[in-house]
Amino acid sequence: MAHIPGHGSGRRPDAIADDIVIGPLDLSARVDEALAVQAVAFGLGAEEVAVRRQIVLRHMASPGARALGATTPDGRLAGFVYGMPNDRAHWWSTVVEPYLRARGHDDWLDGSFVITELHVHPRHQNRGVGRALITAITDTAAETRSILSAIDTDSPARGLYHSLGYVDLARQVVFPSAPKPYAVMGAPLPLRRR
Repeated sequence: MAHIPGHGSGRRPDAIADDIVIGPLDLSARVDEALAVQAVAFGLGAEEVAVRRQIVLRHMASPGARALGATTPDGRLAGFVYGMPNDRAHWWSTVVEPYLRARGHDDWLDGSFVITELHVHPRHQNRGVGRALITAITDTAAETRSILSAIDTDSPARGLYHSLGYVDLARQVVFPSAPKPYAVMGAPLPLRRR
């Protein structure tokens, strides 16, 4: 279990808001539960969930891929994060590379740990769960920096990433079939603490 700093007062060191515990997650075994959280948090329909299920399972077979879950006292997932060392041959990298190259940032595709997905159930948002998940997974990365993409709007998610030290590397990145453009963000590791 990950130690979540700054949570004292007699509580377990690995527990955060609402006694949620951050720890390793067998995402392949719990993919449907994780995608149910993502569907509610991100507003996905059944068709999109079915597509993402195959993507998650393929990603988890990649070298270095790992996941953490935020688990409630009764064992339900309140949130999850997963990522892996970035690979320029992966689909995501091939889409973002021209945008990064145009801004002089395509070197970020090398030596980076990519946050592939980070989602927290709305019932547990704004309580430090997302922050705990992303810092715990990147704290164990061998890479010296992290990259991710987020919908390119002024959102709580982008606010969280900025507070952790992520900066915009490219904006208005268009993914095929995505209804909104994304921003690609990068941060040196370890991530900034409050």
